[in-house]
Amino acid sequence: MTSAEKRARRERKEKYITVFVNGKQKRVPRPQLIDGLPVDEFVASNADPIWLHQNGMWEYLTPDDGE
Repeated sequence: MTSAEKRARRERKEKYITVFVNGKQKRVPRPQLIDGLPVDEFVASNADPIWLHQNGMWEYLTPDDGE
């Protein structure tokens, strides 16, 4: 393989992951990660309630005790 082919293969491996769909191999984009966590988990653990509310992420808000 030429160096250009090796570089292209390396870039593909970094960008895509191979999965099986209906018995066939398909190349799909890798999920985005922030500090090794999926984006949803990172946001849920690091965002404050005001930011979550402003961005419409109400499923991540925890109910207060009301005290």
